[in-house]
Amino acid sequence: MIELEHVVKNYGGIPALRDVSFHVLAGETVGLLGRNGAGKTTALNVITGYFPPTEGTVRIGGKEMLADPRGCKRMIGYLPEKPPLYDEMTVEEYLLFVSELREVVKKANRKHVDEIIELCGLAEMRHRVIGNLSKGYRQRTGIAQALCGAPEILILDEPTVGLDPKQTVEMRELIRKLGESHTVLFSSHLLSEVQQLCSRVIILHEGRMIRSLELGKEQDNGMIRLRLRVAGQKDAVRNALTALECVTQVEKAVSTEAGETEILLMCCKADEKGRATDQIFRLLANLNMPIREMREEKDSLEEVFLRETE
Repeated sequence: MIELEHVVKNYGGIPALRDVSFHVLAGETVGLLGRNGAGKTTALNVITGYFPPTEGTVRIGGKEMLADPRGCKRMIGYLPEKPPLYDEMTVEEYLLFVSELREVVKKANRKHVDEIIELCGLAEMRHRVIGNLSKGYRQRTGIAQALCGAPEILILDEPTVGLDPKQTVEMRELIRKLGESHTVLFSSHLLSEVQQLCSRVIILHEGRMIRSLELGKEQDNGMIRLRLRVAGQKDAVRNALTALECVTQVEKAVSTEAGETEILLMCCKADEKGRATDQIFRLLANLNMPIREMREEKDSLEEVFLRETE
């Protein structure tokens, strides 16, 4: 649904995006991550046609944005970080106005707006003046305007910024529900939020795309990270485990007051001698070093993000 090929965007000779290429498939909910100034908002502005790329190609639903901007923009609903709201209008008036701009057939306009108001939980606010709404309901109204015209794609820039915890949970539930029927691309600084909502994340750093990561699907490179708590002295445990061919690295070893050692290992999952966990168990049992705990450790999204952007 969304394709970027070798996109460059310069502001007065200063590069904001540098040779960025990625895609978002139909039905995906994808998070766009990056530190401040990484190029997230610029990428969203280029995708939505708000800014043209300096170089490269943007396609929406197979159409090129520069060749058919009207056709591409019909497919996109956009919530910028600051929603484009008219504070003097009521919620209903504003959504009817936006629907007209997006060329909804006039006789179907009110029914269309009624459905959006119900979906976004704005029924009690439909006759309220937007300028009197709370931050949470302003954000809901911002998402509602993005839905006008029934776009297939939703682009959301920091949709939960500034919301209190209750409003944040409600907004996440709304985005999750919208993801069932739309292709969603959104940026956020909240990694826990991205991990809850997205099937995949794209990481930008200094204007470059440095990683596309599927969440919930570990990269199977034949390696495993194990954390063990073993009854025994640190040096003896470390030396014993280092001697195993399946152990490629001892990342950390710490002694505890109970005469135990906590140790973090990188291992091959299996080799000609069998599974790494079986080999470790047999070795420490023969050395009379009981294993109190052994578990596999996987990187959190936060750890991946920090490692990739350092």
